[in-house]
Amino acid sequence: MFGKNGESKKPQGKIDSLISAGTRIEGAIHFSGGLRIDGEVKGSVLAVEGASASTLVLSEHARIEGGVSVAHLITNGVVVGPVVVTESLEMQSRARIVGDVEYVSIEMHQGAVIEGRLVNRVATEGN
Repeated sequence: MFGKNGESKKPQGKIDSLISAGTRIEGAIHFSGGLRIDGEVKGSVLAVEGASASTLVLSEHARIEGGVSVAHLITNGVVVGPVVVTESLEMQSRARIVGDVEYVSIEMHQGAVIEGRLVNRVATEGN
């Protein structure tokens, strides 16, 4: 999880937006900064292009049915769709992804599940 010149690339700790439990959104979400989802999204969740500090946090109650593209993803919820993470992916014990995952750095806690292909972006960029 180190970038150029050895600097650490950690997810930001600040949450700018929240989709609370009991809330359901249909359609694509485009965001920058930090977004926490406790509810449901039917559609893609995409960080604004060039937002290398973007962080998406999914609680154990969160569910996304659609693609996810973000710099940092910390999840304990469910994603049904392809996931692209340009920096770090942390899957906590109740996390579940049903779809292919592209990542640079991954941390999986015991109990986390991925049903799909894992593609390391660093390895594929060299080809």
